[in-house]
Amino acid sequence: MTEKAAKKEKASRVAMPEQKPEIRKRNFDEVPTGYTVAMAQDEAARCLQCKKPGCVDGCPVSVDIPGFINLISQGDFTGAIRHVWTKNALPAVCGRVCPQEIQCEGKCIVGKRGEPVAIGNLERFVADWERESGTGVLPPKAPSIGKKVAVVGSGPSGLTVAGDLIQKGYEVTVLEAFHKPGGVLVYGIPEFRLPKAIVAQEVHFLERLGVNVEVNAVVGRTVSLDELFEDGYEAVYLGVGAGLPRFMNLPGENLIGILSANEYLTRANLMQAYRYPDVDTPIPKGKNVVVLGAGNVAMDSARTAMRLGAESVKIVYRRSRDEMPARAAEIHHAEEEGIEFFLLTNPTQFNGDEKGRLTGMECLKMELGEPDDSGRRRPIAIKGSEFHMDTDLVIVAVGSGANPLLTQSTPDMQLNKWGYIVADPETGKTTKKGVWAGGDIVTGAATVILAMGAGRKAADSIHEYLTWGW
Repeated sequence: MTEKAAKKEKASRVAMPEQKPEIRKRNFDEVPTGYTVAMAQDEAARCLQCKKPGCVDGCPVSVDIPGFINLISQGDFTGAIRHVWTKNALPAVCGRVCPQEIQCEGKCIVGKRGEPVAIGNLERFVADWERESGTGVLPPKAPSIGKKVAVVGSGPSGLTVAGDLIQKGYEVTVLEAFHKPGGVLVYGIPEFRLPKAIVAQEVHFLERLGVNVEVNAVVGRTVSLDELFEDGYEAVYLGVGAGLPRFMNLPGENLIGILSANEYLTRANLMQAYRYPDVDTPIPKGKNVVVLGAGNVAMDSARTAMRLGAESVKIVYRRSRDEMPARAAEIHHAEEEGIEFFLLTNPTQFNGDEKGRLTGMECLKMELGEPDDSGRRRPIAIKGSEFHMDTDLVIVAVGSGANPLLTQSTPDMQLNKWGYIVADPETGKTTKKGVWAGGDIVTGAATVILAMGAGRKAADSIHEYLTWGW
């Protein structure tokens, strides 16, 4: 290793400034406030510019990470964002919510001996710089091919397909069931983690490229897949997500004060219920809030409840901290904001008053046994460990199921036993000719960037099909 490389490895990672926990826990403003130009260039200078960059292998959409970081270090921010755009149409989103610690940054050589280069923070920086200070010049795209593609769902996988195909010269229409585009980016992820204005700007970028976005379009109800083909679309991509609420089927689960994380976050995020009564969508509020689950959705729900005025917010999870599926950064932020963690704890039933309102929850303490099918150690109840927990609002964040709205109206498309669409993992092809699918409706709930990776593969396959045939 050269002396210069050794010096870069020893340089400290540049931390991104954040709101203080005692302030941010009661507002919906974004928690990290972003790099300055000097911070970004100092962090970019830590990159070793590896000849065989593991970070690129760790990125599901194969962004040339050393390439755009080198341009940042040179002060060429326009060049850097254009470089990112060749592989990723949603850099402001990915820079904020991707699990970089287990993907690109997890394979960073600098991270072998110290802290990895802050790739996500740098991606966010160039995206934000372009939005605030850039020229607005769009990346080049191919001449029109004259072929139409429909993308159903405007979440991360659908937007990736739209961005890739519009640049290849196709006419692309995105059909979104809700009244705003963005999918899980707007209804699932809170404002303090991913501001709605950022998502809107990313969608607007695609619209400027020529993508047509239609909202309030419920494919499977207002129009069928076969009718889309009759309307002249030559290929259809399905990125409708997995937003079917899942409950635990416990006694008392129908009490007033128990709701799914899907409903809670959709009300708070897409419908801006946190601004009630300035907006007309109310949201249940509690003094003693319990969130069941320990994934990113659970952290988002708990942190939202705290911002809505809860006196106490608890995360209840049946496994230990090591098995918690949420990002380490989200767990850390939740703890800083005063969220309590009740680990190795499982609810057994809910209690209510004579009016049918939730008053509490019965729980059991657990211990970990042998690994189950997920590879995690199976939680086993400890006899005699029953205890009561007071709560007036429970948010169930234990996963979600496949949205059946579209799939039930398409009998000639194969589903698996859980109701997810069967699709080739390398191409996204379904069993219905001319139809591709990707993201959560194929894999079950996963990350934004994995959905984008599925969209990238599907877009390439759609292009091949419309060029050479099925």
